[in-house]
Amino acid sequence: MAGRFEADGWPTSHLDQWTYNATQPNATTAAQLADEVERVLGLTGATKVDVITHSMGALSSRYYLKNLGGAAKADAWVSLAGPNHGTDTAQWCGGAPCIEMRPGSDFLSALNSGDETPGSSRYATWGSPCDSVISPKSSVALSGAVNSTTACLNHSALRTDQTVYGEVMAHVR
Repeated sequence: MAGRFEADGWPTSHLDQWTYNATQPNATTAAQLADEVERVLGLTGATKVDVITHSMGALSSRYYLKNLGGAAKADAWVSLAGPNHGTDTAQWCGGAPCIEMRPGSDFLSALNSGDETPGSSRYATWGSPCDSVISPKSSVALSGAVNSTTACLNHSALRTDQTVYGEVMAHVR
């Protein structure tokens, strides 16, 4: 989506595409995200960021918002195909992040306890009825968020679909 944001006039200096080691625990990724947000805020002079996530990125970024002070630094938060309440497909993989993505995991139970959308950040989720990675489909939605269902898109297509992009852009404006 960064290329589309740039084409729509967003300064490239304000579009930070960040990746992480997907084999580490979500809390570790969240701590690294906290450092990245501080770097971006320092670089841009902004007081808040918008966080747009895909898939497992929803979990580490929510952990950051809920447990590491990120809610005070995020204006908007977006989850595209995030397994916010777990996904049964995580039963087929191993390692900390897969275990944490399993429905009912200790990580998800703690993350979803209390307020699922803490702070004043504007939360929104997008999920597809045709996403074969997120199961059950109801896992994407969060209490307190604007929850949207897309057209029939596969898991990765939520990142590239023009309609989803337009809705995400409207949310973060």
